[in-house]
Amino acid sequence: MGLPQPGLWLKRLWVLLEVAVHVVVGKVLLILFPDRVKRNILAMGEKTGMTRNPHFSHDNWIPTFFSTQYFWFVLKVRWQRLEDTTELGGLNWRGRDGSEVGWVELDVKAGED
Repeated sequence: MGLPQPGLWLKRLWVLLEVAVHVVVGKVLLILFPDRVKRNILAMGEKTGMTRNPHFSHDNWIPTFFSTQYFWFVLKVRWQRLEDTTELGGLNWRGRDGSEVGWVELDVKAGED
């Protein structure tokens, strides 16, 4: 199961390019329009409730967006998602060595009301 090797590598290359473009554009916007980017990120944080914490300081985490560490983390997560597979009735994900890590059974009844 899973993607054939050429398909997986092509998708990995696409994800690499996509994440690289997002990080570069984000970094440029952060340099050119720091106040606007800060407002947008804080607005997104309001939706999750993260910014309502009185001990939370946005000055500590906003600069981490679009950093090298951010790039590698997002790339690793996106690549891992490419290797996860879904099947009727569950989700199967694999470790780095290709061995099965887990199986989650989903209680989904297709076509029933």
